[in-house]
Amino acid sequence: MTGKRSPACINFPTHSADFTEQMALLGEEQWLYNPPVPRNLEGLGISPSLVTDLMLRRLSGEGTTTLTSLGDILKLPVGVIQEVFNTLRQQQFIEVKGMVGNDYRISLSGGGRVLASERMQFSHYSGPAPVSLKSYTEAVRAQATEVDITRDMLKAAFSDLVVPDSLLDQLGPALIDQTSIFLYGPPGNGKSSLAERLLRVYEDAVLIPYAVEVDSQVISLFDPAMHQKVGDEIEERDSRWVLCKRPCIIVGGELTAGLLELRHDSTSGTYSAPLQMKANNGIFVIDDFGRQLMSPRELLNRWIVPLDRRVDYLSLEYGLRFEVPFQVLVVFATNLDPSEIADEAFLRRIHNKIRVDAVQPEAFDEILRRISRARKIAVTPESYGIFRELCLADGRTVLRSCYPGDICNILKSIARYENREPAATTEDLKRATGLYFAIR
Repeated sequence: MTGKRSPACINFPTHSADFTEQMALLGEEQWLYNPPVPRNLEGLGISPSLVTDLMLRRLSGEGTTTLTSLGDILKLPVGVIQEVFNTLRQQQFIEVKGMVGNDYRISLSGGGRVLASERMQFSHYSGPAPVSLKSYTEAVRAQATEVDITRDMLKAAFSDLVVPDSLLDQLGPALIDQTSIFLYGPPGNGKSSLAERLLRVYEDAVLIPYAVEVDSQVISLFDPAMHQKVGDEIEERDSRWVLCKRPCIIVGGELTAGLLELRHDSTSGTYSAPLQMKANNGIFVIDDFGRQLMSPRELLNRWIVPLDRRVDYLSLEYGLRFEVPFQVLVVFATNLDPSEIADEAFLRRIHNKIRVDAVQPEAFDEILRRISRARKIAVTPESYGIFRELCLADGRTVLRSCYPGDICNILKSIARYENREPAATTEDLKRATGLYFAIR
């Protein structure tokens, strides 16, 4: 399975077992976007006054520190830190307290503390220096992915699931298309499990900046709760960027309109990037679509342009509107009929609509076999037929892929309650299904 980028990683999905090892083996030449280390203040591509403010605010919080420590925290090379230090020292805003080897120990002077306090009125941010919006846009476009996929590759990616070839043959072209996917069908048949594993088709990583600067405002982007860092920083790359697995952000009913816009924190004076921006160069899964706090129509209207043109438009608190890339594979997963929650204009923009139906008896038995073996539940050859009959009793007409896992959980609980080993006996299966299914 190979991921190729065109020349132009709320949940973490489970990756293949050797993904981390693969990441460690990838050389620096694998990254199409490899920002060089800035050699001077001008090379940062952002406002020099913003860098000065970051250094003043950081010194205000640190008290006394070294130039090297400042560089580590602000993710700036010592040469840039030295340049700002020389200017502030000449203006008598910084005092030298001594040396640590060849490094200066510094702190703010009285005038420096006054200036830092003034700059705190605008923002309290003193974390990693941001990159420019231009650099961010270039990075996202350079890291846009094309994937070469075959059925065998998808089988390997979904090896821990039981997926029929007919479904794989729909997912493959949809992933190559890299636009959007609509997974629909009755509940309990693995739409969410499929969606969160789509990221496995990528075997590379991407660079994500800690923050982005727009009109001297800082937009916080890297989120350790949503982005999985890969490896350590290297000297040959701009430290303002973090090497991460391609993001896969999953949201459900908690999604609101506010999460799709910039959010301004009046306390820190910074902005938080919206979810789709954090998902750039990866996958954004909207699970249980149609049951969000925001209406489907509101969401669809918000994203008609981004899905069509691959760009999004965001606004700062004071009205400045700007363009950002929308390089995201959006996956909608729903139990509802697509025609009931989206109009024709929107569905036309989602090229790939895939129905995930109930499983066939052979696949159902295989799911039970895998799960019972993984959870050390004794199963006899007769257990499979008995389990199917119980699942189809009382008027139920379809086998859902969620049943084996859910029932096995109950079997383990029954065995633990009675202080014995779990087993899929006829009696225990009847007890478990009786607890699981609502009585009609």
